[in-house]
Amino acid sequence: MQKIIYSQNQIDQIAQQILHKVQSKILCFYGEMGAGKTTLIKALVKELGGEGSAFSPTFGIVNEYYLKTGEVLGYHFDFYRLEEETEALDLGLEDYLSQDVWIFMEWPEKINSFLPENVSKITIEVIDQHTRKLFF
Repeated sequence: MQKIIYSQNQIDQIAQQILHKVQSKILCFYGEMGAGKTTLIKALVKELGGEGSAFSPTFGIVNEYYLKTGEVLGYHFDFYRLEEETEALDLGLEDYLSQDVWIFMEWPEKINSFLPENVSKITIEVIDQHTRKLFF
């Protein structure tokens, strides 16, 4: 398990480190509200060459990100608002997971029984207003 302590101004370097060390394109992000999950996903999308800026899909549940070529880079899920984990299946989760693209999931604990075995788990803890501790 990797442990990294970082501040906001180091987020791009942290994204690079994660992308070089994860074993899967399916990344599950754990952490309290406001820990910086979406901020880290934005940095990952940027490092991967995503077109436009990433934002939290809290109200839409899922966002699509594209490369400059128009190809799908990946999907960003925010399961915070799910009442029951079966709602993820209604969104077509299985179809998304069957693609060879990046998958970023916030609040994956809401859909535990549907998570594939080959996910990379990333936990973010708040140390203070500007500093985070990351485990993956």
